[in-house]
Amino acid sequence: MKRVLVANRGEIACRVIRTLKKMGIVSVAVYSEADKDALHVKMADEAYFLGPSPSTESYLRQDKILDICLSANVDGVHPGYGFLSENSAFALKLQENGIKLIGPSAYSMDIMGDKLSAKDAVKGFGIPMVPGTDYAISDVQKAREIAVATGFPVLIKASAGGGGKGMKLVHNLEDFADMMQLAINEATSAFGNGAVFIEKYISGPRHIEIQILADSFGNTVYLFERECSVQRRHQKVIEEAPSAILTPEIRKAMGEAAIKVAIAAKYEGAGTVEFLMDENRNFYFLEMNTRLQVEHPVTEMITGLDLVEEQIKIARGEKLSFSQEDLEINGHAIELRVYAEDPYENFVPSINVLYRYRMPSGEGIRVDNGYCEGDKIPVYYDPMLAKLTVHAPTRTAAIKRMLEAISMYEVEGISTTLDFGAFVMNHPDFISGNFDTHFVNKNWNTEGINAMTSGEATVAAALVASMMQQADKKLVV
Repeated sequence: MKRVLVANRGEIACRVIRTLKKMGIVSVAVYSEADKDALHVKMADEAYFLGPSPSTESYLRQDKILDICLSANVDGVHPGYGFLSENSAFALKLQENGIKLIGPSAYSMDIMGDKLSAKDAVKGFGIPMVPGTDYAISDVQKAREIAVATGFPVLIKASAGGGGKGMKLVHNLEDFADMMQLAINEATSAFGNGAVFIEKYISGPRHIEIQILADSFGNTVYLFERECSVQRRHQKVIEEAPSAILTPEIRKAMGEAAIKVAIAAKYEGAGTVEFLMDENRNFYFLEMNTRLQVEHPVTEMITGLDLVEEQIKIARGEKLSFSQEDLEINGHAIELRVYAEDPYENFVPSINVLYRYRMPSGEGIRVDNGYCEGDKIPVYYDPMLAKLTVHAPTRTAAIKRMLEAISMYEVEGISTTLDFGAFVMNHPDFISGNFDTHFVNKNWNTEGINAMTSGEATVAAALVASMMQQADKKLVV
């Protein structure tokens, strides 16, 4: 594999290009009108114009990208995440033209791309599942009966897609029919697929995922877990590895379950198996993401692996060069997604020019960045500027290092989520490890912000300092 096209933009395109350069592989970029001067275009060995700024006319144009692949004579395509990264039709088109997708097969994408087919694929492997249905349901009366048998509250969920679309929480029987119809309508609008199913609502859940790697020789390993419970609008904003609450026994059980999911999907490449964990530390299979995750840097920092390099090696037909027994957790890593959003205004995108943009650096600090000072943030795409990741020997030290790195950032012209990140790092619940997916809704509000920034902050700071002194003694890593 000598020439690879990166079918993406922003920080993930830049990150993939860095590994391609390290491996001596020619990097081929693509770009839209809005990205003609983007950092990933400047970094690549070659760059080709896709079309107008909207993603439907550029980064989602399978035909255009395939034409560029053929004319540029590339051997492989790295899709990053988002856009075409989990599009099985695109994977098949590449395969038909003798171009290797650096990712799983179209079969694996199809199996795991739909939550119901994923449930069906893994149900014979003894993997814990959330109580509810593992099939689509459209009959409201039958669905009501299932909801009653499952026990309220329940979630009505879209089979396709993610990000909270087509998902409705129902607390009682009286609201069920209306909420089910809303879920079906939303799923149809967002994904062109109105199939929904029912699951028991797990109160106070934690979102914990397992990174796996699988080669074409039947070898599959898990690279431990990532804690992804700090979310806003069902989207992750802060991730860490390892989780503050997993025992070695639970970690092993989750890792082995993730490997079974990969086997069920006949998986090759890098993938992530997502689980929900309840307050009693019971875990349940949620879904599998058949691509590189946004939060992969925390896994890289605790394992010393380059996941993009491993993806490329697997795509080239190489065996994994290590076994499960070779892997161990080294220290602790935390990632903050630095979005061009105003966290004080419900995380609304902040679209303007980056008049000043200086990033932190130093020991244990990594910035996966996609922009330069003077760039204008495009309105057409996800507003993530960069991912700030830190690594330290302990979780407490990692929290401290993240706060230091945040304070070193200099951004003018737009609002960012840096203040929000500092708020989380300083919050007693995060420091203690006592949080779940409701953390943002529960704490990031006027009352919570004022408590951390007013006179009460002195008391809070003293509490935080005390907790940080004790945290590493109590948390299992």
